[in-house]
Amino acid sequence: MDSVLIANRGEIAIRVIRAARELGMRTVAIYSEIDRDALHVELADEAWNVGTAPAADSYLNIARIVQVATEAKADAVHPGYGFLAENADFAAAVLDAGLAWVGPPPHAIAVMGDKISSRKAAEKAGVRGVPGTLEPLADAAAVKVVADEYGYPIAIKAAHGGGGKGLKVVWEADELERAFESAAREADMYFGDPEVYVEKYLTKPRHIEAQIIFDNHGNGAFLGERDCSVQRRHQKLIEEAPAYGFTTEQRAALGKAALAVAEAAGYENAGTVEFLLDADGEEFYFLEMNTRLQVEHTVTEMVTGFDLVHEQFRVARGEPLSVIDTPVPRGHAIELRINAEDPSRNFLPNPGTIVEYREPNGFGVRVDSGVTAGSKISQYYDNLIAKLIVWGRDRDTAIARARRALAEFEIVGVATTIPAHQIVLDHPAFGIGAHHTKFMEDEVDLSGISRPTAPTLPEEENLIERDVTVEVGGRRYQVRLWTPEVTVPTGGPAAPRRRPPRLDRQPATSEDAGVVVAPMQGTIVKVHRKAGDTVKANQPLVVLEAMKMENEIRAPVDGDIVELRIQAGDTVATGQVLAIIR
Repeated sequence: MDSVLIANRGEIAIRVIRAARELGMRTVAIYSEIDRDALHVELADEAWNVGTAPAADSYLNIARIVQVATEAKADAVHPGYGFLAENADFAAAVLDAGLAWVGPPPHAIAVMGDKISSRKAAEKAGVRGVPGTLEPLADAAAVKVVADEYGYPIAIKAAHGGGGKGLKVVWEADELERAFESAAREADMYFGDPEVYVEKYLTKPRHIEAQIIFDNHGNGAFLGERDCSVQRRHQKLIEEAPAYGFTTEQRAALGKAALAVAEAAGYENAGTVEFLLDADGEEFYFLEMNTRLQVEHTVTEMVTGFDLVHEQFRVARGEPLSVIDTPVPRGHAIELRINAEDPSRNFLPNPGTIVEYREPNGFGVRVDSGVTAGSKISQYYDNLIAKLIVWGRDRDTAIARARRALAEFEIVGVATTIPAHQIVLDHPAFGIGAHHTKFMEDEVDLSGISRPTAPTLPEEENLIERDVTVEVGGRRYQVRLWTPEVTVPTGGPAAPRRRPPRLDRQPATSEDAGVVVAPMQGTIVKVHRKAGDTVKANQPLVVLEAMKMENEIRAPVDGDIVELRIQAGDTVATGQVLAIIR
């Protein structure tokens, strides 16, 4: 295996590129049109355009990615995480093309990627799951039957997904129908299948996950646990290893259960088995298995010393694991996800241009990022800017180092989660390890965070598309270039004026409280009301999908909808007027 195509973008593509280079491998990047100047494109040995900005046309385009891998003469494909990383059809297509797949076999992805079949596999392995259904539910009426049996709250979850997508918590019966529709819609949008199932929603559990890896020689290793309980919108913000207060007996029991689940699926390569630990800290429940490298794999690396991407390549080459026994964790590591979100507005996604960017450094500090000053955070993709990972000889040292590193981290141009991280690190409950999955919503006060002001952006060059004929080694090529716009003398030919896609520079605002505007660029996926309806303040109006999140936009005032300017499927710009209420 001499070369690898990385079927991803951003910081994870860079992470894999670096590991592959350390192993002497040639690296091939892919990019969408909007990512042509991205950092992962610059760092790879070569890069190929796979389509336009929407992920469906580029990073999810199986046929095009496999075609590029073949034409680039890659030996293997590494999917990173997200996009096609847990797509069994993609894994099969890579293998059918005669390439090595740096991940689990397609059958294991299929079994564990379906949350219902994964629950069945776990039960067969003797690992108990969160109480819930083992079959998909067709409509809200079927969900209500289950809810009446278990009692509220319940969680409606996408059967074929994870990462908080397609997950809706229902606290009361009158929320059920809307939650079912939203969960099914998100499941279809992100995972191509609207099937959902239901679990009893556990209040205040800890989210504990187990890192495992298997080779094809019959060896499996449990590399320790991570605590991922600090979350917003059911998506992780802070992860740490090892889990605070875990005993040797708990660690052994968790590892045994995780390996049993993976073995039941015929697993190979790296994966993560996720559990919920009840509020009493006495019982684990199987939640799901992620058949890929996790975003938070870094903290496991920091406390074990094992490079998980190196191990993934070993397995893909048919070599045995370099680690078999569970390593004793050395010190403590914390990862903080630096996202383009505004914590002063309930973590509203905040696409835009990074004007200034400076990473922290020093002993025990690691930053995995995919941006520089001038990088654009696009509405089309996940809003992760960087991962700040710190290590300390103990948890208190790691927390102190995280505080120092956050204070040094400078990002101007988009709102970020840094202020929220600083508040969490100073919270007494986090300090003593008493946090849980509802900690951010129930106990953390973010009201003191001020809304960032929009910076003055540097002037952008107008770029236009030009077709140029060049010769390389005597062979003629037609090349497409994006070049600065220049004034053409009178009478000269004008170049085509198709400009590359880019985000609005400044959001529009309105002084009229009854004017509802889009808080960000995105797509309208649901309209709850129609023109002429009477609404109360805070009633839901529309659902806007942007940056892999659904955002419910609510009525700002009481009144009648005198104008409704959008419908489902419309793409809207930041500040665009959606409705007028009088």
